[in-house]
Amino acid sequence: MFTGIVEETGTVVETTTHDDGRRLTIESSFGTELSEGQSVAVNGVCLTVERYDERTFEVFLAAETIDRTYLDAVTSGDAVNLERAMATNDRFDGHIVQGHVDGTATITAIESVGEDWTFEFAIPASLEQYVVEKGSIALDGISLTVASHTFGTDETTPGLSVAIIPATYGATTLGKKSVGDPVHVEVDVLAKYTERLLETNESKEATVPPFSQ
Repeated sequence: MFTGIVEETGTVVETTTHDDGRRLTIESSFGTELSEGQSVAVNGVCLTVERYDERTFEVFLAAETIDRTYLDAVTSGDAVNLERAMATNDRFDGHIVQGHVDGTATITAIESVGEDWTFEFAIPASLEQYVVEKGSIALDGISLTVASHTFGTDETTPGLSVAIIPATYGATTLGKKSVGDPVHVEVDVLAKYTERLLETNESKEATVPPFSQ
């Protein structure tokens, strides 16, 4: 489990494509602290460390990961947000983030507002129901608060906006993003579990025969 508090931005130094997936070699400052099989969130995607040394670590992208994310498009030199799995004695500064991406959004607007920035995103219609004003959302692995629920110029494309403070802008890849760039979206897992429980209860109620004497 992660919290959406990015530890640092690493750099992709090598990519190799295989018949069954893709491998990324990423440069980071915590290579000596890793272990084989450890989980690291890369732009919000939970991946498993396969090899590592003092300077880099390697992760493998299976076909499902490639289909669900945009990591098939990253190249050498690209910056990526990195967060190791939460330790049991850590502070919980963000929100519950699993690293299980629900889809990708597209940046539609970036506006500087004083010392801060406002980012707007178009999101898949299937995720709109999970967007709640002032609720939590993970974008490229960053725990953020939804400032508002928005729509595109055609008034049908769902979207959202978030306010980005200078610390987040400088410490994550958002400072390098442009309009049109993709970001990974993970909605609040508590909302998904609640939805599933309600659906299950409604299904059970529909199959229970009416009481009769």
